[in-house]
Amino acid sequence: MKLYVAIPVVLLAFLIAASGIAAITRGWVLPTNRRTVHHPRLYGWGQLLAACALCSQQVFFWVPNAPGTRQWGSLSGSALLLTGLIVMMLSYRTGGNRQGSGTP
Repeated sequence: MKLYVAIPVVLLAFLIAASGIAAITRGWVLPTNRRTVHHPRLYGWGQLLAACALCSQQVFFWVPNAPGTRQWGSLSGSALLLTGLIVMMLSYRTGGNRQGSGTP
């Protein structure tokens, strides 16, 4: 019934987690983010937090209607997702893209 909603979200969370593990262990970042990420390991930790948040929100989505459980679980998952995004933002370069700036 609602299973078709959970499968893509969990698959996306696993892909984000795999990318985060690659960034933490090897320092590898996806080619689209390679220029802007200055600290790949910190970026990987942010990705792992975001993946855990997505999985947490799915877990609490499937919890039966216990008083307040679903709401607090969703709120904690959102806070974890926001924390992961902030950690990823901290890993970016502060000076912007310096390649091709035109100054010697």
